[in-house]
Amino acid sequence: GLGWSSIAIAKAYPLVTVDGFDLDAAAIADAQRNAAAEAVADRISFHVADAATHGVSGQFDLVTILEGFHDMARPVEVLRAVRGMLADRGSVVMIDERVADEFVAPAPDIERYHYGWSVVSCLPGAMGDPQTAATGAVLRVGTLRRYAREAGYRAVEVLPIETATWRFYRLHP
Repeated sequence: GLGWSSIAIAKAYPLVTVDGFDLDAAAIADAQRNAAAEAVADRISFHVADAATHGVSGQFDLVTILEGFHDMARPVEVLRAVRGMLADRGSVVMIDERVADEFVAPAPDIERYHYGWSVVSCLPGAMGDPQTAATGAVLRVGTLRRYAREAGYRAVEVLPIETATWRFYRLHP
């Protein structure tokens, strides 16, 4: 993205350094400009890199995936790579759309909204990869748990943070 979550973390925790990854070079350039404008560029490094093949190993205490996991063509590979990025006792925190645990018809309004975005944005973005999982914006807890298990995680915890739009997770390596 444009670096705003990395900037918010750097501003809230002045003793941390932050690395941000994105495939889009233009987004990374914007993120670098935003970090400079917010006076945190000295503690944030942005990288044009694929989250599944970045080559970083064992150095992060926390990895966040904020409202972007469902867009990833190969989610199991990404989660496996993220697990490898973690230092001992590191954590993964993820935020994605809040949807029902199971499909019901008719779907609630918010879920229909997510399905709409999925069809016009999320899925087309992932469908360029012939091996895509084609998750889409309606990422159910069971699907995330299956992906995490396949990537070698012990558990997925739904965090007790209540919002109308977002669900928060912690993945246990």
